[in-house]
Amino acid sequence: MDERKIKTVADISALLAGTDQADLKLQGSKDDIYAWVERTLNRLRYGRLSKKEKGQVLRYLIQLSGYSRQQITRLITRHRETGHIHRRQRTTNGFKPKFTREDIILLAEVDQLVDSASGTTIKVYCQRAYELFGDQRFARLANISVSHLYNLRANNIYRRCRRVYTKTNPVQVPIGERRKPRPDGQPGYLRIDSVHQGDMDKKKGVYHINAVDEVTQWEVVVTVQRIQEEFTIPALKSLLKQIPFEVKGFHSDNGSEYINRYVAELLNKQMIRMTKSRSRHCNDNALAESKNGAVVRKAFGRVHIPQLHAELIDSFNRKHLNPCLNYHRPCHFPSIETDAKGKQKKRYRVEDMMTPYEKLKSLKNAEQYLKPNLSFQWLDTIAKRYSDLDAWRQLRNARRILFKTIFGQNNEAA
Repeated sequence: MDERKIKTVADISALLAGTDQADLKLQGSKDDIYAWVERTLNRLRYGRLSKKEKGQVLRYLIQLSGYSRQQITRLITRHRETGHIHRRQRTTNGFKPKFTREDIILLAEVDQLVDSASGTTIKVYCQRAYELFGDQRFARLANISVSHLYNLRANNIYRRCRRVYTKTNPVQVPIGERRKPRPDGQPGYLRIDSVHQGDMDKKKGVYHINAVDEVTQWEVVVTVQRIQEEFTIPALKSLLKQIPFEVKGFHSDNGSEYINRYVAELLNKQMIRMTKSRSRHCNDNALAESKNGAVVRKAFGRVHIPQLHAELIDSFNRKHLNPCLNYHRPCHFPSIETDAKGKQKKRYRVEDMMTPYEKLKSLKNAEQYLKPNLSFQWLDTIAKRYSDLDAWRQLRNARRILFKTIFGQNNEAA
């Protein structure tokens, strides 16, 4: 394309309409493009054109120069005011650095000698080297500020002189044993997890602590305001009292609400062994996780419940929810089948379903697992006080009253 053949606006319109826009591009330096814009405006007598014709010329200049509309508009304004378009290159000199390359290399050398001491310590070293020992190399570094010293440490020159590589050190928390518990058919090995009852307007809801025995599936739910030791320790004491058999194991994930010295001291006093989930073994605490969804979420839903209602909910748990779960809610218990190749499979049959209390009673010599002050005769009175459906009917009525108190309306969890 020879742009010198463009002499009228009609030529420009024909060119823009009949040529692929991607092919319309001038080649040259910035000075060449500025000179071309000036020649084009003079040749077409831009100031005498109509508004529509100026728009066509503007499109033409934008397309061939590759400049933005704003830049071309500035050039046209300059041409209208002065009659010329000259490129004015403004390259300003930056601030002259106070600290030279030699200073940065010297700083890296000092850090190497003293094993990267703190910035204040390095500053004192530089001052002493200059003022006490007369080392003129430290004339500028003697007056460096501590904050700018750290800036020089981030400089590329410093990094090329000195690089420090450190391995990531794993965090070792000496609380709890990292393994999967093995109850060997004995009750008393708890799986525990926390369930948060939602946030609203940056305010936390209540927390449910859900504990499930691995063998009998005996389940206890307690509710606290927050998962801090001032709330969790009394809640764990209440939880352990609601379990009729001796607790021997306490297994949780690696959350700090359970892996701390306060919980460890509580469990040590009662001779309860504490274990925690292993890395890359997401099913170590699967029993508690499944009960979170099948029990806690069904009972309370996922709606936000303010923390001030924690005590009211915990009272509901003790009176209605926990007795229903353990005496009136049948659970699946697997039966192990071994094939001819020795491979074991778990089968969940309807005839094997029973409540956690019935499972506890079905264990061999079950009386030996009970706490000293309890007996099956007394536990039978609790289990037979209501039928299964009557117990759940009372629970639903109590939950309706509970939610009406909390939300101010007759509401139930989904």
